[in-house]
Amino acid sequence: MVIERKCKVCPIGCNLIIKKADNNYIVEGNRCNRGKEFGIKEVTEPSRILTSRVMLENGPMSMLPVKTTGVIPKELVDECMEIIRSTKVSAPVKNGQVIIKNILGTGVDVVATRKVNKL
Repeated sequence: MVIERKCKVCPIGCNLIIKKADNNYIVEGNRCNRGKEFGIKEVTEPSRILTSRVMLENGPMSMLPVKTTGVIPKELVDECMEIIRSTKVSAPVKNGQVIIKNILGTGVDVVATRKVNKL
């Protein structure tokens, strides 16, 4: 099994080649150990931190930027994004305020990434 992925750990964006040999993974193309760890994790348990926007009422803008406080398993990303996109909040909102608690039972919250005052 050979898998190619672009590393997302740092701005370099190394092109990784991940090979499985017996019960071990060999990562090539990484310029640092963080890239090696990313490559192995990407194959064994892929996950993502999500950034998006929710609808905002009573504020100076119509959408509020949000992000997850931790990683979401890759297989749940689409379902999480549907929940995030359908969520509405009302101003005022504080930076870091929890918008969605424990999304899909993952133990990860969705929080606001900026402060918004009420109109």
